[in-house]
Amino acid sequence: MTIRVLVVEDSGFFRRRIIAMIESDDRLEVVGEASNGLEAVAQAERLEPDVITMDIEMPLMDGITAVRKIMESSPTSILMLSMLTTEGARATLDALEAGAVDFIPKKFAEVTSNPEALSHQICSRIVALGKRRGIRPKAPPVAARPVPDAPAPVKTPVMTPVRSGDNRFRLVVIAASTGGPAALPLVLGKLPGTFPAPLLIVQHMPANFTPTFAQRLDQQCAITVKHAEDGDLLQPGNALVAPGGKQMTVERHGNRQVVRVQDGDPALNYKPSADILFSSVARLYSGQVLSVILTGMGADGREGARLLKQRGATVWAQDRESSVIYGMPGAVAKAGLTDEILGISSIGPSLARAVH
Repeated sequence: MTIRVLVVEDSGFFRRRIIAMIESDDRLEVVGEASNGLEAVAQAERLEPDVITMDIEMPLMDGITAVRKIMESSPTSILMLSMLTTEGARATLDALEAGAVDFIPKKFAEVTSNPEALSHQICSRIVALGKRRGIRPKAPPVAARPVPDAPAPVKTPVMTPVRSGDNRFRLVVIAASTGGPAALPLVLGKLPGTFPAPLLIVQHMPANFTPTFAQRLDQQCAITVKHAEDGDLLQPGNALVAPGGKQMTVERHGNRQVVRVQDGDPALNYKPSADILFSSVARLYSGQVLSVILTGMGADGREGARLLKQRGATVWAQDRESSVIYGMPGAVAKAGLTDEILGISSIGPSLARAVH
């Protein structure tokens, strides 16, 4: 069955090109178009598309407001097209919090220089989201933020290194892709500021987006969340987010573990890659590692989880029902590597109980 798409874009030139790209794929059908958020809300309710591509900056009503209203009136899988800038990153994360499920950075140069690659990226994302037809998404709840007039809560991370006898897990590693920006706050937001293990996070995201994403997670969570830098120490209660466009690994320096952030192999599909991180962790730790595979396209994390499992680690995966895309967790589950398969609302509380 054809996946029905509504295209929302205020630029007539870009809207026509997006429509042409989508209609080049016989799995997809453009059923409507809109040039502003007001039209998008009305069209979404009238046409009931399977997927909506949504611009952010538009007249009359911006894309973020349109996402919020669509999720209230006619929930639909929404793919944001956003500018590859810091401001674009903030707006995109706002849209994901409002209920959008994925995003693609809008690069106008690619329209003329490499239209085939852009077309493949857009169509493959739409097809993946369209497969969730019949599963109407809901705007995800996020960790509460401080009231503007109230002082921000003081974070008091535990600085004492975790000894192997203190606790079942000495390190938590998390991987996510499509749907991860909404899922990660639900997981990390359930952890206490005194969480006694370090966390390392791979979220597939462009380089311009990961600093803003890490900063936002830090604002939403009791634990400390930081954009990883080369040489950062692994510390209890601290989560390090792998920089986009780089590879993050772990090395031992004396009795301490530090992260290495490097360019890595340019031929690799994912930067950062969960497989690369997990493999480095497997070399250093014998068990006492908890790896969590969240929603995402592809199978990144499966082979790394296999190595971790061989070293005695524990592997959790998000369940199909709560995943935006069941690719990454599904690949790990299909390989028989999972110890637990959990809904997204259960992962954070279960993590807080397991690591104490």
